[in-house]
Amino acid sequence: MNSYHPKSLLNDLQYYITPPHDCSYLENKSARMVFLDPVHRIDVVTLSELSRMGFRRSGDFVYRPECHLCRQCLSSRVPVHEFQMNSVQKKSWKRNQDLTVKITSTRNATDQHYALYERYINERHADGDMFPPSQDQFEKFLVHSCTDSFFLELWKDEQLISVSTCDLLDDGLSAVYTFFDPDESRRSLGVFAILKQIEYARSTGLNYVYLGYWVPHSEKMNYKSQYIPLELLIDGQWRRLNHSLSKIEINQLGDSLMTTLPSGWNNPIIK
Repeated sequence: MNSYHPKSLLNDLQYYITPPHDCSYLENKSARMVFLDPVHRIDVVTLSELSRMGFRRSGDFVYRPECHLCRQCLSSRVPVHEFQMNSVQKKSWKRNQDLTVKITSTRNATDQHYALYERYINERHADGDMFPPSQDQFEKFLVHSCTDSFFLELWKDEQLISVSTCDLLDDGLSAVYTFFDPDESRRSLGVFAILKQIEYARSTGLNYVYLGYWVPHSEKMNYKSQYIPLELLIDGQWRRLNHSLSKIEINQLGDSLMTTLPSGWNNPIIK
């Protein structure tokens, strides 16, 4: 691998870039990742700055897509003090008022956490990169962390039914991954887990919940565009989406990002 230094104030850190590999989001596309040397232990301040530059954390790895002829991996974040639930989100909120929230450090992960994770991967993502699940995979992905991380847990009486792994940043929460009881699909737990993260960030005086990458041409990722307002990192600038986009508008946005250079796209959808 070649050493790679993106233009930033963090150039005293060492970065690398991977060879091209199959894209996890788009069929018949290749991808490359820039990642921070995992030997470096970074603090909350550094991870927060990297998050504002479009990086994400997975276990001990902090990375950002750097792809040839594609810029569709848009970092997304919800400004929690201005967020308003839509009708679908309101229904999920009301449906889950019988649940209890608990906060647990990822360092205190138990067999109960792993058992729920294993069921979720086996029943919901058997066709994905994370199948088959294992204890080692779980620990490297969601327990090991270079910063302060915690589980936001949802409990139905004595039963753990949802876990969201969150990183605490200096301006918000980073939603790393959520897994839940496959038998509780009626509850829309994925939606409710994001709403509880937004509530938690708001209640603790933080400004954002970082939702990770939104990829317009990946239909399975388009749920992120329903959290309005939504800020997207486009060509190095955070730009605000003030209303939900139609499928046509989402495809137009994705088309405009199928190049390595800014296309000059200036659609009034986003300001």
